[in-house]
Amino acid sequence: MKKRTSFPTRYLIVLLTFFCTCVCYIERVGFSIAYTVAADAAGVDQSTKGIILSTFYYGYACSQVPGGWAAQRIGGRRVLLFSFILWSLTCALVSLDPNRVTILVLARLLVGVAQGFIFPSIHTVLAQWVPPHERSRSVSLTTSGMYLGAAAGMLVLPSLVKFQGPQAVFFAEAALGGFWSILWLKYSSDPPRSEHPKATASGFGETLLPLRSAQKMKVENGGSSTHVTKIPWKKIMLSLPVWAIVVNNFTFHYALYVLMNWLPTYFELGLKLSLQDMGSSKMLPYLNMFIFSNIGGVVADHLITSKIMSVTKTRKFLNTVGFVVASLALMALPRFRTSDGAVFCSSVALGFLALGRAGFAVNHMDVAPRYAGIVMGISNTAGTLAGVVGVGLTGKLLEAAKSTNSDLSSPESWISVFFIPGYLCIFSSVVFLIFSTGERIFD
Repeated sequence: MKKRTSFPTRYLIVLLTFFCTCVCYIERVGFSIAYTVAADAAGVDQSTKGIILSTFYYGYACSQVPGGWAAQRIGGRRVLLFSFILWSLTCALVSLDPNRVTILVLARLLVGVAQGFIFPSIHTVLAQWVPPHERSRSVSLTTSGMYLGAAAGMLVLPSLVKFQGPQAVFFAEAALGGFWSILWLKYSSDPPRSEHPKATASGFGETLLPLRSAQKMKVENGGSSTHVTKIPWKKIMLSLPVWAIVVNNFTFHYALYVLMNWLPTYFELGLKLSLQDMGSSKMLPYLNMFIFSNIGGVVADHLITSKIMSVTKTRKFLNTVGFVVASLALMALPRFRTSDGAVFCSSVALGFLALGRAGFAVNHMDVAPRYAGIVMGISNTAGTLAGVVGVGLTGKLLEAAKSTNSDLSSPESWISVFFIPGYLCIFSSVVFLIFSTGERIFD
């Protein structure tokens, strides 16, 4: 009998994936801040800024499904390491010059492609390591790293830009990426197949997952299958519960990416505030996301393990509450003309969106634990397309508003920017209520 370690390996894996998402979002927020400063100094218009800021998402969209496939075939641990090394090297080697548009476009495409492998790989790794009754809080903790990273970036990076220049942000991001890669290489590992023969296919505790009555688990005593399972692409693509996840992923990321990329512009041009002068208040929306994401995970696991609600009802309840409250806050945002009001509304919007992730974002592993990386890749492709559409469209909306209103300081210039994701949140919550399920639907 093997001696048990005091700190289970799966907890270490979850912590490392938490830091992974944290570093990734420091990079994304960092580019938005550094490029905005450099572009404004060079006189770049809002439409061109929107194109450059959205370029990342084209590359990100292209690699989502291939990322899920690669993680399924090669292993999420290896793919994750490759991704980090690639984007970190790109940040270290590329010069941030707004006038060298081609170089910036290619660099952002490459970073997008590299980071597109990350979330499908993470979901593959977590599905292998984490038992079902821990998945809500594990996924919530991992994804909350995004928001802590964004909060840290909003707090620290404007000062770094002010004192060291925009290029310093790239070097800092590359150093963080390299440091995480070393930690992952040293401390991560694959699941112990000899003790858990089905771990790499479905995750620990697979039999705890709820099944449809027509399905039965086929587990042979003392043995395991070594053949490669064929991925049911057609069944996945025609599944309404999968499409419910896809629609909500699109909406979540539309709102998140619009706020993440354009909130600095809203503060500076819409409210005439300086990011440096706002102090720590500018990080509150993302800090709120970090807090609410983990609250959602803990509440979801409690509701399920205490049998207060079924998995299906828990996912639908948290998703609906999160998205409906977020929609109200988004539509109220352009009416608040003070720093405190704008920070409050954006904090409520992002916080409750993060709460909603305990619904749709964990649902990949409910319905398809064996193919969690694949389903995540498909839904995250939709989320990435939301970034392409939302960030680019916002730039065009603001450029049109600027020509109509002469500047961007009036509330009317920003109503369409925030009302679009607000309406999408309401629509998506209805779709999830009707079509989602917490039961396993793929063998």
